[in-house]
Amino acid sequence: MQFISTRGGLEPSEFSAILLEGLAPDGGLVVPAELPRVDAATLESWRGLDYAGLATEVISRFATDIPRADLEAMCRAAYSAENFPTEGVVPLTELDGGITLVGLSEGPTFAFKDMAMQFLGQSLEYVLERTGRALNVLGATSGDTGSAAEYALRGKDRVAVFMLSPQGRMSAFQRAQMYSLTDDNIHNIAVEGVFDDCQNLVKDLSGDLAFKQRHQLGTVNSINLGRITAQTVYYVWSWLRASDAVVPEQRAGFEVSVTVPSGNFGNILSGWYAKQLGVPLRRLVLAANENNVLDDFFRTGVYRPRSAADTHATSSPSMDISKASNLERFIFELVGRDAERLSDLWTELSERGEFDLSGEQVRFADEFGFASGTSTHADRVATIRAVHEATGITIDPHTADGVKVAREHQEPGIPMLVLETAKPAKFPEIVVEAIGAAAPLPDDLAAMLELPQHVTEMADDAEALRAFIAERATA
Repeated sequence: MQFISTRGGLEPSEFSAILLEGLAPDGGLVVPAELPRVDAATLESWRGLDYAGLATEVISRFATDIPRADLEAMCRAAYSAENFPTEGVVPLTELDGGITLVGLSEGPTFAFKDMAMQFLGQSLEYVLERTGRALNVLGATSGDTGSAAEYALRGKDRVAVFMLSPQGRMSAFQRAQMYSLTDDNIHNIAVEGVFDDCQNLVKDLSGDLAFKQRHQLGTVNSINLGRITAQTVYYVWSWLRASDAVVPEQRAGFEVSVTVPSGNFGNILSGWYAKQLGVPLRRLVLAANENNVLDDFFRTGVYRPRSAADTHATSSPSMDISKASNLERFIFELVGRDAERLSDLWTELSERGEFDLSGEQVRFADEFGFASGTSTHADRVATIRAVHEATGITIDPHTADGVKVAREHQEPGIPMLVLETAKPAKFPEIVVEAIGAAAPLPDDLAAMLELPQHVTEMADDAEALRAFIAERATA
């Protein structure tokens, strides 16, 4: 398996090489030169595997340069009972109204980002040990990526983490999870602005090839293809579990739809990769909050990111994103993998603030299987309350966005899965508003909220960030 750039400027590279790089040298995103596929018989042969075994099978279709025994050891370490104590790692739970919840919040930071980040932590350490290199991870988070990355990489040799987050735009629990860490290799930086400003800083420094090479910069945001491949696993797992009760003769081609709360488009892109792999996914439904740039795009074909000033601070803060980096990977497929046309579109986006693919919009659903919808604060409150009253289960606000939009796209005879985003205890204010009481926190997590926090506040200033990293980077 070789990997190339969406903008055409990367020599075909193996998985281990692109794992450390993140953004391609030409400013594009790394994609497989050819998407892997498996047949129905192979999918069926995976049914009896545990999660780590399935991860080995799926990721091995991408990471072909890593010996299988080594890859399996990484997956076993990533998806251990210590990291994911729930039986099966990813439980499926029926909600009311024909919705099934895919439980992705059983990891150390109680968010779906752990599913990919625990594997990424193992694989980065593996590659660095074998190449003798160091890595300075530069990332941006709207809430959960930061803590998942820091918990996966804390204390690891050869790695330092520089995590940017928007000042005042995360929940108290999310801030405490990140800022209470005291490991010497973890550096939290709160940037004036919104998530998109943090993400722009990451792209600015990643695009400075001299600085990137001098300080061995990499990224763990979803622009890192290692995360996308690891997230593909739980789509395969979810389909297998949803079809377990189907008679064997009818399993091949048994379709399910999946709704995904979406901000940076990485999670749902992983679903599309799973669909290309051969998993019978009928619809991939994108759920947006009030920052519904992606819903607008999938309904109209016009992509028009908002400015920082026009990006709303909402009660589902991890989705407060107006420039979805991973959309570039989808557009690359939409334009027939034409790197020149892709580059022209991004030049147009830079110059005009938008591009228009309305002539292609019918293909979004018919060819690629995408649909979309928007949820508001009132919708979130109503959905959390309704699910709790019907089932006794409390969901977090991002998952509530997913459930609300999922109900609008259900089809007779097609199971609808909703990917859970996080534990509701991370967002107590909206849970109290919806059901009158916060989701309980274990004593150790409640104590975490009282710990001293370690964070550096910084202006939205690329030069200040360069100086900060240069002084503290590991070598």
